[in-house]
Amino acid sequence: MIAERRNDGMLVAHLSMFGACAGWGLMAPVGKEAMLHGVSGLSMVTFRVVGACLLFWLTSLFVHREHVPRGDKLMFAGAAIFGLLLNQCCYTLGLSLTSPINASIVTTSMPIFAMLLSALILKEPITGKKAIGVLMGCSGALMLILTSASHVSDKVGDIRGDLLCLFAQFSFALYLSLFNPLIRRYNVFTINRYMFSWASIMLLPFTFGETMDTVCSHLPVKTWMEVGYVVCVGTFLCYILTMVGQRALRPTVVSVYNYVQPIVSVFASLLMGVGVLKPTHALAVILVFTGVWLVTKSRARDDSRR
Repeated sequence: MIAERRNDGMLVAHLSMFGACAGWGLMAPVGKEAMLHGVSGLSMVTFRVVGACLLFWLTSLFVHREHVPRGDKLMFAGAAIFGLLLNQCCYTLGLSLTSPINASIVTTSMPIFAMLLSALILKEPITGKKAIGVLMGCSGALMLILTSASHVSDKVGDIRGDLLCLFAQFSFALYLSLFNPLIRRYNVFTINRYMFSWASIMLLPFTFGETMDTVCSHLPVKTWMEVGYVVCVGTFLCYILTMVGQRALRPTVVSVYNYVQPIVSVFASLLMGVGVLKPTHALAVILVFTGVWLVTKSRARDDSRR
């Protein structure tokens, strides 16, 4: 009976991680489609941040409330800057400029940034395998950027959008390195309730007018449904599913699911007609995926020695 429950729990964890990464993969082309039909990048960011904030506060009414000291509440403001504002603003604005295929491929580079920042901030050693992984991952990202520079198309890629998406991953990796002790102390609802609240407070003064213009404009119902998917599934639900998976699965197993996101995004982008797959994309995928695999595999061995 205990073994069956454990197997059921592992199945739920695997399904949660797959669902989260598949949901994020689909969010790129769906969000891109919405931004091609009247929703600006800043408005989409505002819908994501404020919408998820309201959903997390609503959900928190039905879960255990944790006591959060004033000092930690203030620290959540810093976490919101790196983990939400810079991350989501740069990614969403980047997606509005580049192709969803490029955006999703660049997203898988986050473990490489996390490893580099851990070496700089936490003084973790860099092995030869990690160094090769970083080199391969950077080569793949550079290939994407150079391809975008030669085409400058939101279906093939745009160097400005690629760089913004790349900085979004750097920002989130910095958030994980700086605020890891804080986010380990609380559950997913407490963390996101405060982080999204701070992000909304800091974002709304700059985007309220543009967002209200979008709300008052006559957008198609399909576009609003796409915005709803980005907020409810791509932001709120996927954050919860990720936490469910991370509580039961090893970090190396979780990292493998990163590869689901670009695969889903590529197929969905091609079917929806919002992306074009070039041979250089395929080579970049191989380089980035291999680089991330080497970094995460090397990290797993380091962890097993402790």
